[in-house]
Amino acid sequence: MSFSIRSFISALPFLFAVSTNAFPTRPRGPRGTGSLAARDVELVESGSDGIYVDAHIIAGGSSSTSTSTTIISSTTSTTSSSSSTTSSQVTVSFAVIQSTASATPTASANSTSTSAYSTATSSAAAMPSVLRGVNIGGWLVLEKWMTSDVFSDTNATDQWTFDQTDGAEAALQEHWSTYFTEDDVTTIASWGINAVRIPIGYWAYNNTGTPYISGADAYLEKAIEWCRAAGIKVLVDCHGSPGSQNGFDNSGHAGNVEWQSGDNMDVSISVLETMAAKYGSMDYSDVVFGLELTNEPISWDENDFATTKQWAQDAYAAVVAKAENPDLNIIMHDGFMGPDNWEAVGSAVNGDSSLADSRFWIDTHLYQNQVASDSTLTQEEHIEKACNWSTTELLPASVNLPVIVGEFSAQTNICANPDGSTLAGSVCYIDGCQCSSNVDIEYWNEPLINATRMFLEAEMDTFESHARGYFMWTYKGPGAWGYTNAVKYGLVGDKITDRAYPGQCDS
Repeated sequence: MSFSIRSFISALPFLFAVSTNAFPTRPRGPRGTGSLAARDVELVESGSDGIYVDAHIIAGGSSSTSTSTTIISSTTSTTSSSSSTTSSQVTVSFAVIQSTASATPTASANSTSTSAYSTATSSAAAMPSVLRGVNIGGWLVLEKWMTSDVFSDTNATDQWTFDQTDGAEAALQEHWSTYFTEDDVTTIASWGINAVRIPIGYWAYNNTGTPYISGADAYLEKAIEWCRAAGIKVLVDCHGSPGSQNGFDNSGHAGNVEWQSGDNMDVSISVLETMAAKYGSMDYSDVVFGLELTNEPISWDENDFATTKQWAQDAYAAVVAKAENPDLNIIMHDGFMGPDNWEAVGSAVNGDSSLADSRFWIDTHLYQNQVASDSTLTQEEHIEKACNWSTTELLPASVNLPVIVGEFSAQTNICANPDGSTLAGSVCYIDGCQCSSNVDIEYWNEPLINATRMFLEAEMDTFESHARGYFMWTYKGPGAWGYTNAVKYGLVGDKITDRAYPGQCDS
């Protein structure tokens, strides 16, 4: 979870003047703690979001041609390449045949992507044009605010301290084996989600000289296999780096920031080389689309932004050298500085590659509940801000630096009146008014649910059109932080592409 550093700076005068008690907030350092038959086909991948093939496709009874993407608007099922069924034939070159299984509207309208990243190329054959995802947060890297039950009967505050408690290893094994399972992957796929971002700590690969308990990587590998079977792409995210890159609990160790001290940055690259050799192998090339170098490194105090940018280039080169898969995307968080401050690095690393072929990506995290100034906005103003992200926080298609929104949330700090109007903050006096910060989502009324859904849909519409992909934080989380809750309580449709409020950002 994060915010733009520019927003942070502009909000400083208000930080202690305006309440930011929207609950729950994710603690962070200074901000508070038709059927298809195939012939002569190479089946690259099949899943809930589509079927990816090379050469010739035979589409049962109906076909459509396109220069880069072929869409057959019928419910599809995968048929093996040995099928002898014949019908009208479509010749494609690494086309994406997308089924309505991932985009059937159940509300008043359904979203369609006009992303700048939509053009298919041979190197991006098996990739969806837009990555629609969720984070699997709180699983392989503990965060107390999300998994407080794991921390019960301990004084631990983060992974570092938890791993030193009595019975920690057994507790972790229990958590790892139950919190996220193959059934969860099946559920995620049923929602039309085609990608997941899975945070894991560096200590899963090297815990030398630390109290960290290793073993999480075995569960990550299970998850990758489950995702492969479900047709879901995986971003492996090195969420915690040696020395702590931000001092937040999500790094594994809250407190001091020592990532740029001693040999920690070198150890960080060494761990990434281990990860690249494993997840960048051709054995995983059909499912693991990217490796994230580090998560949310701060760009102030103990961390120098120029040092971080140079490290990212060095880490990129090291990962490329170790990864067997030439199409592995290597992703760097923007350090809260915004993607525009990474354009020079992107140009240096990606060279003259097209946007679709560029392999160095930037991850930016966009929230509207982490700084005091956001608590002064009505929901209408939150929606306007989300629509404006297309130009204020994301990059134009003319820049060959792909951007993903690796984290965002449905949570805002607003109150909704019975007539549907909203006001900022966490206090209201009209009978029937509810505030998101102090009413459990289980008891939200229709106006608050509708206001939250409008905001979430506006966010996703912006990302659909202006980002390479997006990943809500998180799959399981309290209140409006959890995608599971969002589906259960009507903050989102049965499919991630469903829209009850289409076109909010069109004007």
